[in-house]
Formats: sequence, structure tokens, C-alpha cells
Amino acid sequence: MSKRDYYEVLGVGKDASGEDVRKAYRKLARQYHPDVNKAADAEVKFKEVQEAYEVLNDDQKRATYDRFGHVDPNQGMGGGGFNGGDFGGGFNDIFDMFFGGGGGGRRNPNAPQRGNDLQYSMTIEFKEAVFGKELDITIPRTESCDRCHGSGAKPGTKPETCTVCKGSGQQEVIQNTAFGRIVNRRVCSACNGQGQTIKDKCGECHGSGKVKKQRKIHIKVPAGVDDGAQLRVSGEGEPGTKGGPAGDLYIVIRVKSHEFFEREGDDIYCEVPLTFAQAALGDEIEIPTLTEKVKLKIPAGTQTDTYFRLKGKGVPKLRGYGQGDQHVKVVIVTPTNLNDEQKDLLRKFAGLGGEHTHEQNQSLFERMKKAFLGD
Repeated sequence: MSKRDYYEVLGVGKDASGEDVRKAYRKLARQYHPDVNKAADAEVKFKEVQEAYEVLNDDQKRATYDRFGHVDPNQGMGGGGFNGGDFGGGFNDIFDMFFGGGGGGRRNPNAPQRGNDLQYSMTIEFKEAVFGKELDITIPRTESCDRCHGSGAKPGTKPETCTVCKGSGQQEVIQNTAFGRIVNRRVCSACNGQGQTIKDKCGECHGSGKVKKQRKIHIKVPAGVDDGAQLRVSGEGEPGTKGGPAGDLYIVIRVKSHEFFEREGDDIYCEVPLTFAQAALGDEIEIPTLTEKVKLKIPAGTQTDTYFRLKGKGVPKLRGYGQGDQHVKVVIVTPTNLNDEQKDLLRKFAGLGGEHTHEQNQSLFERMKKAFLGD
């Protein structure tokens, strides 16, 4: 039976790039691999796909195939036929997809490894966040064992190269199948991928090379930091291995609320009470700020919920210069527990202004009536 066109087998055009050929091959190899596809013709189709790939993935073989097809004038290519030798790198990729092999890039177990980052949550007062603070904190972290200097071996001894993987950290399992020899790589079971074994373990760290310790660190909380901010302290995380750098420490800031001030970004807000007389006649009142008390002039006729701005009395800008503002909201407080004289004076005041204390203003009454009745 004549062979199918290799481009047809892989489902690509003659102008397909090498990457297109490899993608098509991987897709079809997954589909027809005999260990996955139990159809009667799966093995035949898999061989056909493999044969087409071995030709089209090789620039020289592909050029010859494009010129002469399946007929090799030199009888050297053998039609790009499937043989019982080793599979190409593409097949190793497919095999790894199914069997968990390590056919990809190897990680050198003896290469320096960076330590893990740590996170620490810290709560500070409202004004400490505004003005900044320096303090010492104590964090639990893993550090290199002082007794064995991080080797994990008993003092006077040292780790030995793993005799199973020869220090690579990986084992190669070779299988001879009907499709050729398959090499599968996996983590070495003898050394757990470390590339070395410890015969006499350190009594302090029990062979891990690391111990838990309490570490005191001096930190600076910058002025203007807000709730939820993170401070990065370089090199104060977990220590690296094999001479690798330490990780970093990330401090998450939590800021307590304040009984008088509220914060929005670099601005702060507060509320102050005014009496009816102060709002109506005007006054000069004293306002607390983050650093001092200042005078605020209240104009006559000020209404409740009016805001006043105190420029530059807010929070120092964390990135940049200057400070935010303080916004003061005035709230008019209605007097309670009036004595008879006070009540009488208010009635006179209302009468002088044309107000009715027992009857609602007619125009207001009419508007309310329309709102309720809908006309």
C-alpha cells in the first residue's frame, strides 16, 4: 500500500514552519499513542505520525522529500522510515506528558538556590502611620544550622555524592519497547533530588542543615504609610541554599482607627459641633490637627454639614513632598433640656423672623402635600 503524503499525515501545509510541524506532531502523538489510544489501528497511525515527523522536522530530509517524495534516489534516506532506534526529542516530550518524566530542562541540585520570602503582619497606631516610627520586631524564621554550617552533616564529616544519580538529582529509567528505547527521567529516590546523601547527620538539625530561630530586626516605618501597605526588607527572609541569596521579608502594615480623625489617602477628616448661636452669628473656634490646635473662623449663617479645609494639615505624602489637607465638617447641635426662659426667647426669635412655631410654613406645607398626593 502506498504511503500517505507526510504533510497530509500531520495535517499541515507545505509552507508550515518547524514549530507548526512540532505542534502538529505533539497533538497527533498524544491522540494515537498506544498506551493511551486502545483502538486497533492506533499503533499503525502512531508509527505513521512518527515517520512523517522524523522527515519533516529535519531540514535536509524535508528538502529531499519535497523534491523526490517517498522515492529516495540515493537509497540513503530509507523513505524516512520508522526504525527501532531511539526516538527524537519530540517523542520524549510526549512521553513526559503521559508518564511524568523529567525530559525537560534539568535543575542542577547543587546550584545555588534563593531562600523563600517571609511575611509578617504588624499593627501600629494612627499617628505612628502618619509620622513614621522606628522599632524592633522579632520574627520566627529558618536559619542555617550553626553546628554544621548548613551542610546537614555531623561536624567532621561532609555530604557525599549520591551513588545512584551521580549527583544529578535525577534517575534515568530505560525501557525497550516495540517503538524503540524510551528514556524516562525522574527525581532520584535515593537522595530526593539533592544529588548528595548524608551518612552521619548533624545532631542539631537532623540533617536538614536548617534550624528555627527567633530573629530580631530593626525596621523603619516611613511617614505617611497607610493601612494594608507592605514594607520590603531585603535579605531578611529564609536563607538560601548552596550559597544562594536569602529571600526578602515583607511586612504588612495594619493601622488602628482614631477616635477623632478619619483618613482618606493623604487627607484627613473630622467633625466638630457648633451651637445654633455660633452658626447663626459666626465665631472663631479651636480645631485640633495632627500636630497642634489652630483657629478656624466660622462665618455667620453657616449651615450644618459645611466643610472647611485646613491646607497642609493632613498626612505627609509617602512618595513626594508636602502634606495632604484636613477637612473639617461642622454639625449644628440642636439644644435640649431648654428652660422656660430659653423657650420663650426662641419663640420671640421665631416670631420676629416671621416663623411659626406651631404651624408649618404654608408654601412648605403645600409642597409636602403635593409630594404625598402626587399632584
